[in-house]
Amino acid sequence: MRLINLDELLEAQAHVWNHTFRFISSMSLKCAVELQIPDIIHNHGQAMNLSDLALALGIHHSKLHCLHRLMRILFHSGFFAESKTNSTDQQRAYVLTTVSHLLRKDYPLSSTPFILGMLDPVLLKPWQYLSYWFQNLDHPTAFSAAHGESMWDYAGHEPRVNHFFNDAMASDGLLAASVVLSKCKGVFEGLKSVVDVGGGTGIITKVFAKAFPQTEFTVFDLPHVVHGLQGCENLNYLGGNMFEGVPHGDMIMLKWILHTWSDQDCIKILERCKEEIGKKENGGKIVIMQMIIENQELDEHQSTETKLSFDMGMMVCLGGQERSEQQWSKLFAHAGFAHYEIYHILGLTCLIELFP
Repeated sequence: MRLINLDELLEAQAHVWNHTFRFISSMSLKCAVELQIPDIIHNHGQAMNLSDLALALGIHHSKLHCLHRLMRILFHSGFFAESKTNSTDQQRAYVLTTVSHLLRKDYPLSSTPFILGMLDPVLLKPWQYLSYWFQNLDHPTAFSAAHGESMWDYAGHEPRVNHFFNDAMASDGLLAASVVLSKCKGVFEGLKSVVDVGGGTGIITKVFAKAFPQTEFTVFDLPHVVHGLQGCENLNYLGGNMFEGVPHGDMIMLKWILHTWSDQDCIKILERCKEEIGKKENGGKIVIMQMIIENQELDEHQSTETKLSFDMGMMVCLGGQERSEQQWSKLFAHAGFAHYEIYHILGLTCLIELFP
């Protein structure tokens, strides 16, 4: 056995500590969003020093040094940049970065619902049960071990959870829709009807419905999800269960749906969808928006870490998983689909056209 020298051990210790305290970065980010620091700096119209920021936040001067420490770690993480001000007080001043614009509550493409949803105590609690879940067969997920029922059942009777989860899932909808319309608009052209299965509140579907007024769009989700939602001229909402059946459409869209389910359940969902689309030559297809876990040696390290984190999240809370192309291909074949095309246009997420 090779003897490990002290310098290597110190480096290893730093690595362990860094991963141990990663939750602090997440909680600091959540704090900044809850305090609406990005909005305050944006509305200030120029670089904002610490004293002015504290005043706008209503923070007592005795906590000014604490605010500095919060901004310091957020600056280190790339959420803000520092800038010089015209004043002579030599205080640090902060400006927004491209990343921090996504943290603004009033930004059209804001990620704040996703951040607040994923870091809600209800979704954080299951992680405390992960080791218990591995060693016990009483619960299908760590979420059910923590809360006594599945996440879907929990959200069904807890309106707050249902609300923040749907908002979180929809938060990237406008950005994803904008990218699809910019880079892959042909996916929707010439279709008479589109069904968004598991479409939640229909954020992304509304964008497509506006872009294609001659196409009829339907958002299909559980009854408690779509209850009270109002449609428009070429968009309507329909409640139901996708395992029992889905509405007919020239195209059926599944955005961030299949990764929440097991392989067997995914095959059932795809088979239900296949029953309700026309032939390929008539435009019949399924469009899937999901991550694809690539070869870790080829993917960028940061992208791989994000995808693997999503995969763990699916396992812990929902019993699903992120998949490689090979795994997706097997699912498609088992569900009776003959051909698919993958478009790497959505950053960490891909658009997949699936044909019968």
